[in-house]
Amino acid sequence: MARVHIAAALATACFGLLIAFHLISQFGLPDVVNFNQSKKPVNTAPNQIPFIPEESQAGADDGGPAYLLGTGKADITGPVVEINLMGYADPDQVGTGLRQRLYSRAFIAGEIDKPEERIVYLVLDTQSGDTAVRHGILEGLKELGSEYAIYGKNNVAVTGTHSHSGPGAWLNYLLPQITSKGFDQQSYRAIVDGALLSIKRAHESVAPGYLSVAETQIHDANVNRSPYAYLANPDKERARYEYDVDKTMTMLKFRNQHGKDMGVLTWFPVHGTSMLGNNTLISGDNKGVAAMLFEKDMRGSERDFVAGFSQANVGDTSPNVLGAYCEDGSGERCNFEDSTCGGRSQQCHGRGPFFRSKDQGAASCFEIGRRQYAGAKALYQSMTTEDSIPLSGPIRSLHTYHDLSNFTFQHHNGSLVTTCPAALGYSFAAGTTDGPGAFDFKQNNTGSPNANPVWSLVRNFLREPSESQKTCHAPKPILLDVGEIERPYLWTPNIVDVQLLR
Repeated sequence: MARVHIAAALATACFGLLIAFHLISQFGLPDVVNFNQSKKPVNTAPNQIPFIPEESQAGADDGGPAYLLGTGKADITGPVVEINLMGYADPDQVGTGLRQRLYSRAFIAGEIDKPEERIVYLVLDTQSGDTAVRHGILEGLKELGSEYAIYGKNNVAVTGTHSHSGPGAWLNYLLPQITSKGFDQQSYRAIVDGALLSIKRAHESVAPGYLSVAETQIHDANVNRSPYAYLANPDKERARYEYDVDKTMTMLKFRNQHGKDMGVLTWFPVHGTSMLGNNTLISGDNKGVAAMLFEKDMRGSERDFVAGFSQANVGDTSPNVLGAYCEDGSGERCNFEDSTCGGRSQQCHGRGPFFRSKDQGAASCFEIGRRQYAGAKALYQSMTTEDSIPLSGPIRSLHTYHDLSNFTFQHHNGSLVTTCPAALGYSFAAGTTDGPGAFDFKQNNTGSPNANPVWSLVRNFLREPSESQKTCHAPKPILLDVGEIERPYLWTPNIVDVQLLR
């Protein structure tokens, strides 16, 4: 998630409690799959294939279908005007219209001999897969009747493409609701209802079929937006990787028993920040473009073809592939250590392929989407003849909630270590080169705060972090102790979803 725009997160902080109680009176109380975060090691096996091939089992050896497969797609666009966009968390970024409709794409894979063993993987054209949205989908599945009882919290995975250009106001916790001025039922229901419809369509299309997997490298669609931070990793660790971001696209192809391709599900890491913070038209950003191009290309031969461009180990991957430059007239590179220009972050911006176009990033967005599409299409075509692995083996899933605010575990050096509640540091308020923050915050702030002392007063007004909390987060100076603020309800989660799919 892009770091919250400081003008929103802090300018309103002094009035946080008042706003929050107002939100309750106006809107009421509302109410994820984590893949490997490492990059592909040099000269080693790929580490980003969600479905691991196993020894061939019954069905694969005799040429019979290996799985029950289904794909579906439905609209989730919601309100496009007079609502804050979700991603940059800038309260002034309010929708004024529509550039591209948003969708939920659903992919189902299950065992033939045990049809109750199946998974549903959702790719939403949203900033993230949220707790409130996930809850709404699960409750909606219950209302669809006994036929859908096989879908529940363990096997339904809700992911977002991480687009920063969709309507907001649908998230569960208070912090992201501040900039959207509350929780909007229309925005929320559009996502939930569309996701349910995509699952229903995928379920109705379920038929015996085959899964195969392959991967390729896309070298021109992402860069590291925090290269100085990356250099803080040990030399030995960095030596394991060819690049400072993952360049791997992994594709899972769905084909029915009659040889018809039903869809593809891809994973590639790049932020949905091609559209800039001054954009006010709704779109699915670069992954929305990639999906649109692939599906349009397939429309002649496979009309119901569904192309999911899912997010991967996104980290600090940026679509602004030309790097970060100062927009102060100097044309110089931003300061390497803290991404500033003249000591401030506001003028440091990453540049996309067509940064000179005065279109809020639209041309660059299309180009980064096209590059993902081109890589995916070439990989798809190669899978028809070579370079793909047919998959077989059991389908399994699990889901649990885990409190990470006080989790004790053994470190690899043998010592016992403990986590602590979530907190946001001063550097978060500086944003990134994709979306700089405001005021005098800077990236790479460790140790003592490097901003105006007034922010310490703002922090303490909301909640002053304890000495143990400060020690736990050190050397990061705490700006907002969000994990310990519970008035009027939680600002951010400490209990998180943990889900695994096989």
